[in-house]
Amino acid sequence: KKCFEGIYEVEDSEIWKIRTKLRKRLIEQVRKRISDPSATNHYSPQQQVKIVKTLRDDVLTIGFARRFATYKRAHLLFRGLDRLNEIVNNPEHPVQFLYAGKAHPADRGGQDLIKRIVEISKMPQFIGKIVFVPNYDINLAKYLVQGVDIRMNTPTRPLEASGTSGEKAVMNGVMHFSVLDGWWVEGYKKDAGWALPMERTYDDQNYQDELDAATIYNIIENDITAKFYNADKKLGYSKEWIRIIKNTIAKVACNFTTNRMLGDYIRQYYEPLYKRSCGLMANDFAIARELAFWKKKIRRGWSQIEVVSADKTNDMMRYSFELGMTTHAELDLFVGDLNPEDIGVEDVTVTQDGKGKLHIHKHNTYVLEYCREGVAHFSLDIIPEQTGTYQIATRIFAKNDLLPHRQDFELVKWL
Repeated sequence: KKCFEGIYEVEDSEIWKIRTKLRKRLIEQVRKRISDPSATNHYSPQQQVKIVKTLRDDVLTIGFARRFATYKRAHLLFRGLDRLNEIVNNPEHPVQFLYAGKAHPADRGGQDLIKRIVEISKMPQFIGKIVFVPNYDINLAKYLVQGVDIRMNTPTRPLEASGTSGEKAVMNGVMHFSVLDGWWVEGYKKDAGWALPMERTYDDQNYQDELDAATIYNIIENDITAKFYNADKKLGYSKEWIRIIKNTIAKVACNFTTNRMLGDYIRQYYEPLYKRSCGLMANDFAIARELAFWKKKIRRGWSQIEVVSADKTNDMMRYSFELGMTTHAELDLFVGDLNPEDIGVEDVTVTQDGKGKLHIHKHNTYVLEYCREGVAHFSLDIIPEQTGTYQIATRIFAKNDLLPHRQDFELVKWL
């Protein structure tokens, strides 16, 4: 990480010179592609000429280039065309947007998004200000991740898997502007890019899109453009903008390298697995034999486990709790010849969102009190800490400290 901090020693003028050069190179490439009749079949010759003349290499350039899946919400910027018109045609702080990408041949929704972007880019107020660059390929992607000033991403929460193109962009001093999803949850740092909140405000996606679009307009208009165009008259560039570029490289890019990736794999997976393998093989596989014997015994006796009694006070079966008050629950299980210490019992509390999807809220683990004649007695005290409506289910699972994870053994019973 320290090597990336060397960016702070580079002269601001040199940073601005390089970033300006990369932006100019990108715009030249876009003009070249737009001017190619064989490649640009969605713009008329007159529109091609207009776009080439209108595109500028000295204004704030925001890029949106990626696979056009519907969850990426490429249409989000077009929720308020009047507001967008004010932003791109601001005489003092103009902004231009470059779109590029492809949709899967079977993804009709993604293809419709591209069609919508092209339609809007042809409108008189947006021609040459919003451009869909044709024939997206690895070469064009290289120019985009290097040449835009801002790389924008607007996925539907929480569907973003990673976002590796954004990671490549920050390596080139390109600031990222995205929902706090995918890699940006970890990558975002204050004064090193911009972000939309991780949490949803509305369950209704249409309302959420409307709010996110308004937030994007506000951030671009009141923060991003203000910083970009706040140029020192003598220097010809914004020192505040250069500071954000340096922060992007020193604080964000440093965390997304192959060196970090390999280090994470070694530290989190390979070394623990190596140590576990050594432990299992030690003393002629003594631990492996013990664990195999334990699993065989649990499997043999698992079917005989059954509930003898369930005493849940305070009318717990109706799931009626008072905030801050203790609710006591008891459970007797017949475990036969199994060791009760090998049996875990817990209540799983879940919430349900507006779409009917369940989300785990909390686990409450029962305590083993005693075991007599093959009947194990468990108890649990629950103190609700948050109001709301919840669903509760009790499950029984096998446990052993030798297991690397609970999911390493499949046996579970739901009551």
